[in-house]
Amino acid sequence: MLIASNVQIYTATHSTKVAERMVKNWKDGEEICRTYALPVKIEDGVWIGGGAIILPGVTIGRNAVIRAGSVVTRSIPADCVAVGNPCRVIKQIDND
Repeated sequence: MLIASNVQIYTATHSTKVAERMVKNWKDGEEICRTYALPVKIEDGVWIGGGAIILPGVTIGRNAVIRAGSVVTRSIPADCVAVGNPCRVIKQIDND
């Protein structure tokens, strides 16, 4: 796996519903935000370009290439090139 500099990988997330993300009376009436983590899976042979952002719950398949600056919002299959914001597959790679 090759990951260029400035790649950001996020695992923390929270609900968009106020009642689900706020914990009341945590400490003397203070509210804090309830967050949880979703795994990010990067399989073998992946190349991720500089400045890419990988969001929670994403899997990047074996031998995939993610172009620099892409924002990966959903899983990317194996053996492909993916680009953009949101990141999408533009080409299949023949790795035989």
